[in-house]
Amino acid sequence: MTRVLVVDDEPQIVRALVINLRARKYEVDAASDGASALELAAARHPDVVVLDLGLPDMDGVEVIKGLRGWTRVPILVLSARHTSDEKVEALDAGADDYVTKPFGMDELLARLRAAVRRAEPVGGDGDDSTAVVETEGFTVDLAAKKVHREGRDVRLTPTEWHLLEVLVRNTGRLVSQKQLLQEVWGPSYGTETNYLRVYMAQLRRKLETDPSHPRHFVTEPGMGYRFER
Repeated sequence: MTRVLVVDDEPQIVRALVINLRARKYEVDAASDGASALELAAARHPDVVVLDLGLPDMDGVEVIKGLRGWTRVPILVLSARHTSDEKVEALDAGADDYVTKPFGMDELLARLRAAVRRAEPVGGDGDDSTAVVETEGFTVDLAAKKVHREGRDVRLTPTEWHLLEVLVRNTGRLVSQKQLLQEVWGPSYGTETNYLRVYMAQLRRKLETDPSHPRHFVTEPGMGYRFER
């Protein structure tokens, strides 16, 4: 069973989410503030977190940062904040997706399913056992879903990994913005290019020697991105 942690201080939203999630056979825990959310996450190890940003004790972005200190669990932000800057701040902190209130339950559930899928190991076709891609600065192990740099594991969120994986599997080929959005976030995405901008910046920070002059994660302006060894 997939365990969901719902974090929101509006009882009616929590109640609606709990009812809908349990009806679809999810296990659900709920917290009404950030401190309780962090404690529950540590105790219950959810498979996905649905998080409101407007919490009574701390900003939801701080909760994201707290979670990202130790877990790659997918985080789906649910918030009444509408501006692009606020969405980017949440994504930049480590959230995997962003749903704006008021929201449709079907859309939220679809995005939640997509977030969980991104975090699942990819079923291999037998070729991944040797699928290790090396550059002069880091190594990508597709089978183990790990990245090593300077002898250490690089901690990536599920979305960062999925984006990296799509690019690495297409080494040397241009991958369009639309293709990346649809493969990583789902078929209903295609125009949220700010997601790509944020996540490519994070991959460059974590893996490029000089993130401001990337060698491996190359932008093709107006078209997409290319991974070069």
